[in-house]
Amino acid sequence: MRVLRALHAQPRRALVGVFLFVVAAGAIGGPVAGALDSDGGFAPPGAGSVRAVERIEAATGLEPSPGIVLLVQTPPGTGAAAVDAATSTLADVDGIASAAAGGAAPDGTSALVVGTLEAAADSQSVAEDAVEVFADDPGVTVGGGAVAGLRLGHQIEEDLVRAEIFAFPVLVLLSLLVFGGRAAVLPLTVGITTVLGTFLALTGINQVYGLSAFALNLVIGLGLGLAIDYTLFLLTRYREELNRQGPTLGAMVTTMRTAGRTVVFSAATVAVALATLVAFPMGFLKSMGLSGAVVAVVAAAAALVVSPIVFGLWGAKLARRGGDAAAGRWYRISHAVMRRPGMVAVTTAAMMAVLAAPALRAEWTPVDATVVPLGESARVVSDAIESEYGGTGTTPVTIAVAASDAGEAADGAADLARQASSLPGVVAPADPVDLGGGVWQVDLEVAGDPAGEDARAVVADVRDLAEANGTDALVAGPAAEFIDQQNAIADSLPVAAGLLVLLTMLVLWLMTGSVVLPVKAVVMNALTVGVALGAITWVYQDGRFTELLGYTSNGGIEPTNFLITAALVFALSTDYGVFLLGRIKEAREAGLPEREAVAVGLGRTGSVVTAAALLLAVAIGAFSTSEISFLQQIGVATAIGVLVDAFLVRTLLVPALMGLMGKWNWWAPMWLRRVHDKVGLSEREAVAVEPAKEPATSPDRV
Repeated sequence: MRVLRALHAQPRRALVGVFLFVVAAGAIGGPVAGALDSDGGFAPPGAGSVRAVERIEAATGLEPSPGIVLLVQTPPGTGAAAVDAATSTLADVDGIASAAAGGAAPDGTSALVVGTLEAAADSQSVAEDAVEVFADDPGVTVGGGAVAGLRLGHQIEEDLVRAEIFAFPVLVLLSLLVFGGRAAVLPLTVGITTVLGTFLALTGINQVYGLSAFALNLVIGLGLGLAIDYTLFLLTRYREELNRQGPTLGAMVTTMRTAGRTVVFSAATVAVALATLVAFPMGFLKSMGLSGAVVAVVAAAAALVVSPIVFGLWGAKLARRGGDAAAGRWYRISHAVMRRPGMVAVTTAAMMAVLAAPALRAEWTPVDATVVPLGESARVVSDAIESEYGGTGTTPVTIAVAASDAGEAADGAADLARQASSLPGVVAPADPVDLGGGVWQVDLEVAGDPAGEDARAVVADVRDLAEANGTDALVAGPAAEFIDQQNAIADSLPVAAGLLVLLTMLVLWLMTGSVVLPVKAVVMNALTVGVALGAITWVYQDGRFTELLGYTSNGGIEPTNFLITAALVFALSTDYGVFLLGRIKEAREAGLPEREAVAVGLGRTGSVVTAAALLLAVAIGAFSTSEISFLQQIGVATAIGVLVDAFLVRTLLVPALMGLMGKWNWWAPMWLRRVHDKVGLSEREAVAVEPAKEPATSPDRV
């Protein structure tokens, strides 16, 4: 109360404080975009594939596979000289331990040069130097894993700028229409404060735990979206209180005690849902989870600080004339739904189940060169290797054999190499190479995609052979990393899903005191998530709208995308559910009958949730402008999930189910109710909530 009084009494001084914070956050946190990792994070630390790389690097001081690959044009008569010149130039780049010819195209028009990096080298710096040294040579195209990582980092920054250019004008226009007049300043101010405040927080986190650069897109999209959600909800409630109490401190206090408390619950549900991604060991998922949880908390804090300042500054100027929302279109829709709740619930759920069905046939594929935009040098080299060289220049399956006794290691490596060479899919005999220190390396050439089914089968067979022989062998390569990723997801998924459900239900129970409403929320959220995941399967796995969206389909979905999308859509679905349940609970506690409370709650929030969903879909749907396909997928799926939740779930399914269950919506065991009375937080406010004048018939008899 003391803080609210201060903000209301001295809004200009408080606004100056917010401005200074934003400037400081921008100055300190702004550079975080260039400090985050732009590659890796998809394999779990400590997995066999990761330890194999570490074993080889420790023995040789070199990375196990080429990080730089040059595609050299070889005109007739100058081919050898061009390759020799490119090899010599690449070898002189700092961080390149060795450079060598990697084979020629069958038609003789080009050749490959591969460069191996020193293990201690900064791959990004090496890639930058390699790109720069060949920048003026039109006959050489620079690619490889290090260059792909570099280009992805640059692409993320370009995508952020593009998303801002696309989203901000649209959001400003929509905010003017939805918020009205000077009130449109509120979501933009809170949005900027949220994004820069989150950047500041992530700068600190990155000093302790290295975050992925891909999280920046989530921060901007989700930060702007939640800023709009929270400020719109607060402003709508404040306008109601202006009509009741006028531009007084009481109006602001009532707003913050009711809508402000709901914002806190909403932020908690979003934060805990995204934080469950931390349960997975992959750095990419941890980064997304941490960043998403932080942005939810910062968005709520910014909204709860900036909104009272704006209320105190402009007061009555924020008022908007209009009829009682509780007696409007959404109120009538709610009563219409509750006339036949069973039919509406079954029809809506069936429709959503059909839309979610494509997700059941999702095929998992790893992050590969197709995520690099067409036309980028790394993509050009990768496509050329695939189409003209049959995969030459990569080693899909690498085995690192070690033993305390050098002779034992040599024998084990020789035996394993001999057995592995006869495995299905291996196209040539492999000889072990002594790396020194009791470590031997065996490189298996495998047909097909480096992480495809053949390569994955070889990895599994090699691991079985090593276990059967008692050989200390670790397997590296794209296929091994993908298998390790799948195993890590399978091991962590039950814990993450359990936490997601339990924490969400806990927050909703604290808010409502009911055990039924949290269960229903989880079920409805699961349907919404299914629709979103079905959409990206139908589009990206099946290769639809490739020209429109500018991506290359690889016939599947990257599995961490499914997890991030599921957590994000689940979180935002709960977010809107909290808004609606808060108003229904308030109306019910004010003494309205069950169905009337539902209708009034939907009447009060229907237009708010719809407008917020449209604005959030624009903010986070800006991901779809990204040239990195798996970021596109997150944006498209989340936008679809948000809109489905607003237009189907909140409009039809929620009132139908609440109408069916009546007072049983609020049921809880007596002992749990007593616990809630002690630890739960009530939404009750001493403000009369009157039933709407329409319809004339008592809603409980409909």
